Amino acid sequence: MDLLLDEIRPAQVIGDPSKVQISSVELDSRQVLPGSLFCCLPGELTDGHEYAGDALERGAVGLLAERALELAVPQAIVSPGEGRAAMARVAAAFYGHPAERLLTVGVTGTNGKTTVTHLVSDILASSGRLVEVLGTLEGVRTTPEAPALQRRMAEACQTGKEAFVMEVSSHGLVQHRVDGFAFDVATFTNLGHDHLDYHGTMERYFEAKASLFTPEHARLGVVDVTGEWGQRLASCAPVPLVSFSILDASDVELTRHGTCFTWRSHRVRTRLVGMFNVSNTLAAMVSCAELGIPLDEVVAGMEMARGVPGRFELVGSDEDFSVVVDYAHTPDGIGVALAAARQVAGDHRVLLVFGCGGDRDHAKRPLMGAAAVAGADRVVLTTDNPRSEDPSAIAAEVLAGVEDRASLTLELDRARAIELAIAEALPGDVVLVAGKGHETTMEVAGRVLPFDDREVVRGILDSRHPSAGRPGRGRQA
Repeated sequence: MDLLLDEIRPAQVIGDPSKVQISSVELDSRQVLPGSLFCCLPGELTDGHEYAGDALERGAVGLLAERALELAVPQAIVSPGEGRAAMARVAAAFYGHPAERLLTVGVTGTNGKTTVTHLVSDILASSGRLVEVLGTLEGVRTTPEAPALQRRMAEACQTGKEAFVMEVSSHGLVQHRVDGFAFDVATFTNLGHDHLDYHGTMERYFEAKASLFTPEHARLGVVDVTGEWGQRLASCAPVPLVSFSILDASDVELTRHGTCFTWRSHRVRTRLVGMFNVSNTLAAMVSCAELGIPLDEVVAGMEMARGVPGRFELVGSDEDFSVVVDYAHTPDGIGVALAAARQVAGDHRVLLVFGCGGDRDHAKRPLMGAAAVAGADRVVLTTDNPRSEDPSAIAAEVLAGVEDRASLTLELDRARAIELAIAEALPGDVVLVAGKGHETTMEVAGRVLPFDDREVVRGILDSRHPSAGRPGRGRQA
């Protein structure tokens, strides 16, 4: 234990840590095993110090805490507020600093993190690297707590992985989950209204994202400067930066089955659809180029890259119209997804099914309502993971941002809402089902119920054509 404490220089040490052999670093007392170092950290709802006794009963042999406890066990005491940062550094040391043996890429931003991480992973894999990817699709949290993250990186090293690509959330940055190592490349996609229930203001939200682009967290930054927040980040970040924008893609050709454009004198072909995915593609390619991957390999890898589940995914194609499922759950996300659907629909209509999650940022709800009616020809407002809130109360907050409701229908039964939109679709139309994307459950009043937008869509279309298969099911739009 004393070797681990060299990483943090605690303000006070109680007992003799040199006599303690640590077998794991744990934040949750329920995960403690014999030999664990238990990290007692204050949380939003509970204080980990209150569970130190339980941790000792489970076999913990040492404590990392923010105040001394009357327990007969070695304790490393750090200053109040420094516990999470100390835990991250201790965890990195315990697992042998695995990031130093990997190529590491961390992607942050409001929208596009999942797509960019998977594209980077696909390009690196195409170039012959063994890659681990971590984010929204792979875990309970977008960015795991530091001990779990360091364990995951160590396991990646043990299984022969050469690169580790992950999403870095603003919560993860504020809570020091990625402390203790520096990414080889940190990538910024964009910043829009989200998580203000946690951060309070856009300024603080930006500061959280910008903290990734410091020498403690990144050796190099790749920043999309298409928007004002990216431009601001590029002007103030204290690490070397490579910037790009949507203007770096020329001769863009958009179809419902993919996109082509020219970048750095190379013709790029991708299965992804929409101008927003051109930005995602550029972010991934620039990041890989900065890792030293030759441009020919970057472009070839991009052409082979798979679509990301629940990200503008064409899950059903009727004879006359298309149905797309997307994870868009912010005002900006709704806007860009609708713009992509408009590009696919051409002169035809876009019908949107969406809702807002419960127990999350209330301020974005009317903004999402405004974005929905501004970008879609028809809108069906419905339920989306209401959690502990009343779905009708959530809908009322969304409707507060809608002045003209002529194009909007309220149907709180999500399956029925999807069915209504599909029933109304005309030849050439695009039905966009937004908000849940890859998710296979819905949380309602404390219960987690099975619900997959993609399966609901397929079931509805199957009922319309019970004896006929439809080409295009499950493909990326």
